[in-house]
Amino acid sequence: MSIPPESPLPPDKIDPPVKILPPTRRAPPTAMIMAIVLIVLIFWLFGPNTDKTSEISYGFFRQQLDLGNVAKSELQGLKVIGEFTEPPSEPAEKGKTDPPKLHKKFTTTLPLMVDPNLDTILLSKLAERYSVTTPTDGTYILSVISMVILPLGVLAVVIFMLRRTRDSIFGGGGILGFSKSPARKYEVGDRRVTFADVAGLEGVKAEMQEIVEFLKNPQKFQRLGARVPKGILLMGPPGTGKTLLGRAVAGEAGVPFYSINGSEFIQMFVGVGASRVRDMFATAKETAPCILFIDEIDAVGRHRGTGVGGGHDEREQTLNQILSEMDGFTQTESVIVMAATNRPDVLDPALLRPGRFDRHVTVDRPALKGRLAIFKVHSRGIPLADDVDMDRLAAGSVGLTGADIRNLVNEATLWASRNDKDEVTMADFEYARDKVLMGAKREEVLSPEEKSVTAYHEAGHTLLAWLVPGANRVHKVTIIPRGRSLGMTQMLPEEDRVNVRESELQTHLLIYMGGRAAEKLVFNEFSAGAENDLDRATHIARRMVTHWGMSERLGPMTFQDSEEHPFLGREIAEQRRFSEHTAQLIDEEVSRILRAADERAKDLLTQHRDKLESLAKGLEADETLDDAAIEKLIGPATWKINETAKNNGSAS
Repeated sequence: MSIPPESPLPPDKIDPPVKILPPTRRAPPTAMIMAIVLIVLIFWLFGPNTDKTSEISYGFFRQQLDLGNVAKSELQGLKVIGEFTEPPSEPAEKGKTDPPKLHKKFTTTLPLMVDPNLDTILLSKLAERYSVTTPTDGTYILSVISMVILPLGVLAVVIFMLRRTRDSIFGGGGILGFSKSPARKYEVGDRRVTFADVAGLEGVKAEMQEIVEFLKNPQKFQRLGARVPKGILLMGPPGTGKTLLGRAVAGEAGVPFYSINGSEFIQMFVGVGASRVRDMFATAKETAPCILFIDEIDAVGRHRGTGVGGGHDEREQTLNQILSEMDGFTQTESVIVMAATNRPDVLDPALLRPGRFDRHVTVDRPALKGRLAIFKVHSRGIPLADDVDMDRLAAGSVGLTGADIRNLVNEATLWASRNDKDEVTMADFEYARDKVLMGAKREEVLSPEEKSVTAYHEAGHTLLAWLVPGANRVHKVTIIPRGRSLGMTQMLPEEDRVNVRESELQTHLLIYMGGRAAEKLVFNEFSAGAENDLDRATHIARRMVTHWGMSERLGPMTFQDSEEHPFLGREIAEQRRFSEHTAQLIDEEVSRILRAADERAKDLLTQHRDKLESLAKGLEADETLDDAAIEKLIGPATWKINETAKNNGSAS
């Protein structure tokens, strides 16, 4: 119950934050090989030559040729490559008296523009007196490499780099493919998701069965002129199975299923979102009948013309295109659009009207029977021990979604595997439930004083929940640090509730104040551990006054402030609809309700001080107590006494 946002432990006992480095991306072997080959070619062709060569003029070459100082030569087109018999000195220039000697190897270029037949004369003269060679095959191959293969290699590297970066820059599909739809198509295969894989949503599955029948046999509905809903909006908390339900509808109908996230429409270029919407619907029409599933549609479907961005941004253009495609001049036949969102309150009204999303299906947290079915589905293929009670697990997991239950079953299986068990026992499921509901155990060790304060704090919560009629049943209480709390009292509702009465709210406030009141009663001071309790209690009390009309002083009225952030698709500012005097009365009423709950908690704990001491000492000794251990310490709970008396009265 008490979950302070910051641990009261001293700074030297708090571990420093772990710095998580981003994962490094390893270059593919192909890119590394190509880079190495290019580097070798560049050094081979343009690297430094160990044999130094002198560049001489054609006239100086003829002079050395006449003197017989040319040992050998090679004619390559207009270029002569050769070696001197003895390296001569450079031709003397004006002002230089001691010119340096040339290298033994030399090159020169033939001046064909002066005499077109000069190369023939030179060649015959060289053939008479010296060794003349023609270009070898290796030189030809080297020239081909330098002129053809090297540019092609550079071009291949550029194309490869563009293909690697197009997904991050253009969204895939080539340089001009950023306007293409990134929707992923799931064909009907051997292993498809059906309604048998969706548990706990019987009412929703019955609602979706009509869509399946239309996709299988559209003539059945068109015979009488009926029009099938164009869009189905799935609303509900995260993890309740909205995406899974869309896959199951496609699997039952045996039609293609396109899936896309709402944020994938928006890219760095203006107009990309609308273009992707057009391409997505065009692709869906080609494979109709089919299902088009848009997850998190609130990313592009928020109210238009509101917020800070104004009315001419990229998101609104995308939304306008979606509205036009769903019910515009161009009618879409046999393409059913399913969308999922956690925030239906921020969607644009034009998106919710009939003709766009005709049906709004709420996918809520499962009830008791639904949780039992989900436990059975996720336990398929897992060896379970004989002591595993699925009914008890379902009853003790009120408020958990399908994703939470799947995680709970997986945690139990991992824990059993870690302990080298051949079967998953009930103890493994209890461990997994505590980890999911209360968080993992922390490594901190409380000092004796902190342990005592935490024990009395949690004993106050537990004792009031044990004594007051109508409170949720206590399942377990612990002073072992778990999650963000130093201790926790875990209470499980007896049944699923969809409504709450004022007396039940008063009971919740009383239990929230129990930990703080116990600290004051025993230690005559408060601690920071009650911050989360006060926050929850204040939230309930304020809603009692401003939303639910549970204040006699203010009467049956609501006083709701604007709770929307301007970036969430609402107006930047909303005028408050009550005066400053009314705001003061609201604060006074909230304070009165909380003070009354606090005084009542102090009175009850004072009356049962002996039970508070017994419970706190038991917590200090054992650190964790379940309902059976609590009953041994302070006797049966009030709800159990009333239930026994009721059964005895009915029997008599």
